[in-house]
Amino acid sequence: MFDFGIAGYQPLWLNCRTDVVREHAHRLRGLAGRTLTSVWVVWDRQDEEWFGDCPVLFDFEGEQVEINHHKFCDLSLTWNSIDPSDPVQWPGFDLQWRSDPLPGLQALRGLSLKGVELLEWTGGDPAEGNVDVSFVFETSRVTVFNALDENGLSFAPPDQHQRSHPLH
Repeated sequence: MFDFGIAGYQPLWLNCRTDVVREHAHRLRGLAGRTLTSVWVVWDRQDEEWFGDCPVLFDFEGEQVEINHHKFCDLSLTWNSIDPSDPVQWPGFDLQWRSDPLPGLQALRGLSLKGVELLEWTGGDPAEGNVDVSFVFETSRVTVFNALDENGLSFAPPDQHQRSHPLH
């Protein structure tokens, strides 16, 4: 199994909302009310940009959820398994973990999480049924979405082709 150059990382790929709910809804719900203390992404030091192929780590007061999209519809959520102080070893790249390197992420630090929504793509195309994870705060949100075989980040409300499934 490919570990994305991250020691000890073992993604568990899921392909539909019901699987994500079954495996992770309880823990995702448990994040509500916690404060976002940091978001870690892998940074390409040569190109000075986010390397979206690796998981995005959201730390809510010591409870870390690790989100990764792969291929067209694979989503992996893991918990507390990645240490961002460890190096990322991906041949041909100069990578390192960085905390909150993007302005949108910096603005979320210190906010209390209101809830989590799973956003299901309903666009009538090959991505139909794809699941994204959205963290909702009082006045903002961040969504980790499938950017076609890598992660993307959005700070906007769900797209018209995304059906929101709040986890209560």
